[in-house]
Amino acid sequence: MGSQPLADEIRPQFLEDVVGQEHILGRDGLLRRLIESGTIPNLIFYGPSGTGKTTVANIIARQSGRALRRLNATTASLADVKSVIADVGTMLAPNGVLLYLDEIQYFNKKQQQSLLEVIERGDVTLIASTTENPYFYVYNALLSRSTVFEFKQLTARQVRPAVDRGIDLMAARLGAQAQVDEQVREHICAACGGDVRKALNAVELLLSSAKREQGKLLVTIEDAQIAAQRSAMRYDRDGDAHYDILSALQKSIRGSDPDAACHYLARLLEAGDLISACRRLMVVACEDVGLAYPQIIPIVKACVDAANMLGLPEARIPLGDAAVLMATAPKSNTGYAAINEALADVRAGRTGDFPRHLQNIHADSAGMEREQGYLYPHDFPNDWVAQQYLPDELVGRVYYRYGENKTEQAARLYWEKIKGE
Repeated sequence: MGSQPLADEIRPQFLEDVVGQEHILGRDGLLRRLIESGTIPNLIFYGPSGTGKTTVANIIARQSGRALRRLNATTASLADVKSVIADVGTMLAPNGVLLYLDEIQYFNKKQQQSLLEVIERGDVTLIASTTENPYFYVYNALLSRSTVFEFKQLTARQVRPAVDRGIDLMAARLGAQAQVDEQVREHICAACGGDVRKALNAVELLLSSAKREQGKLLVTIEDAQIAAQRSAMRYDRDGDAHYDILSALQKSIRGSDPDAACHYLARLLEAGDLISACRRLMVVACEDVGLAYPQIIPIVKACVDAANMLGLPEARIPLGDAAVLMATAPKSNTGYAAINEALADVRAGRTGDFPRHLQNIHADSAGMEREQGYLYPHDFPNDWVAQQYLPDELVGRVYYRYGENKTEQAARLYWEKIKGE
């Protein structure tokens, strides 16, 4: 037993012992009721690693009496799937097979399509798991034949019972009393990022390497910080977490919350993703602050340039300045909305010919420019004169609407005075 990973040794055997996931495994949870009914459909478990997906699949297999076969889509092939099916009806799997396919997003479309004939057999139940959104990564025909359940990230409080059990079990393994104070336990729970497996791996490492004094295993907060450092980060530059952090950063700045903006920026920078941080901050400057503070665009560009010149960790300083400045700046998306409306018209074919007086005079023969009728605004008072600019089909179309901020309202008043509106 000593060679078995701690996380596997204390894996729950009953639904009552699974931590978290009350929304699906609580007393009235739909997944719990399905498991207890004994009628198990094909399932897709979606959620972060270390949240109980494999554990629940094990419990389902045991309670249904089916042989559990595990494959990981990163390394498995269709030949492996067929090998599993070959066991059905034999002494190896007399009651059928529960096929647990981890990381199904790594199966291509053809491989996923081939699973259809597997799940339509009554003696094979498929439970596929993924850390990515299945509605983006799983083939539609497979989704339509399965029931999707989302496993949510665990809180530090939910991880705590597993950490305490792990400490006790490791102490028993090592034949000594574990001296792990409250601060250390809390740090392990918080630093694991809601991943029970990471937390238990940290416990196993810390207790195995702990100093022995008078028959006690001493675990210090310094050791815990080293063992669990950066493990709270959930980040994959091509995965959902990447886009979730970028979205949260932009929405926090848009919502004028500088504290949340700094938090999500810090998560990007801690993951070393300087490029995404810089690009998203430039997007925010143009889209969300925009014309309410037009100087924001060159200011943020200067911060981004400085960050790229400095590199990490110093890049955090100009980027932090940019995030806080934008979060506390007035907001306007009027320019963003205007170009989007204009693009919608163009894409819908609402264009029309250029007004004759706006066409390029250099394309005309000598003297034709006089017949265009173009009025040169700089020849008129205040550098403005009334004339048509939109195509005939779009005359009167309004894309830009002044925002309710000081800068745009000042521009509105200026032009109303000039145009005599």
